[in-house]
Amino acid sequence: MNNNTENNAVSVRARLKELRAAQAPVDRNRGALLIRGRLFTWLATTRTALRDAGKPVPQNIAAFWPTSDEPVLQPLLEQWVEEEGYQVSLPVVTAPDAPLQFKLWTPGAPLQAGAYGIQEPVGEAAPLPDIVLVPTLGYTRQGDRIGYGKGYYDRTLAALKAQGHRFTTIGIAWAAGDLAAAGIAHTPAAHDFRLDAILTDKGWAVPAPVLV
Repeated sequence: MNNNTENNAVSVRARLKELRAAQAPVDRNRGALLIRGRLFTWLATTRTALRDAGKPVPQNIAAFWPTSDEPVLQPLLEQWVEEEGYQVSLPVVTAPDAPLQFKLWTPGAPLQAGAYGIQEPVGEAAPLPDIVLVPTLGYTRQGDRIGYGKGYYDRTLAALKAQGHRFTTIGIAWAAGDLAAAGIAHTPAAHDFRLDAILTDKGWAVPAPVLV
């Protein structure tokens, strides 16, 4: 990456963070509730359709612990574990250039601050995920994602794919991260991992995955 490209990426992320921070608290709360509701409905509907078709049902969900500016997911994660019987995991940073590891999470389980101050579980390693919820700062309607610039999810998803593991990716974003709407041109890098779907507070920016 040359200096011009790197500087542009930094300015784009700064602009996206400004747009995200400008949202009113009431809109954040309402938007997070809508995201959780749509995720729950999609997974419940998908599980029923897969069972009716006699196909395997996803059991392992790799989620993430949101920062203060990201949509709050914890109530949904708790519901998935306690009421729906899913296994939920959270990412753990082990080294700057390594893929993320996922460790099992249950409500009330101990967490500790990781390399970037984000809460991480301290329990056992999780099974490979069937569904990966991906924190997304900016996005295109084609499923291209702008993250936070460290490349963890691109490496992680590429590593899962290289293992021949089948999984579904869903970006979780605020609608303010729509690059086209913000007037931000974006050309994905060769290593960028395109997501299967992107869900925002305004609905599915990239349509919900169909697993049947």
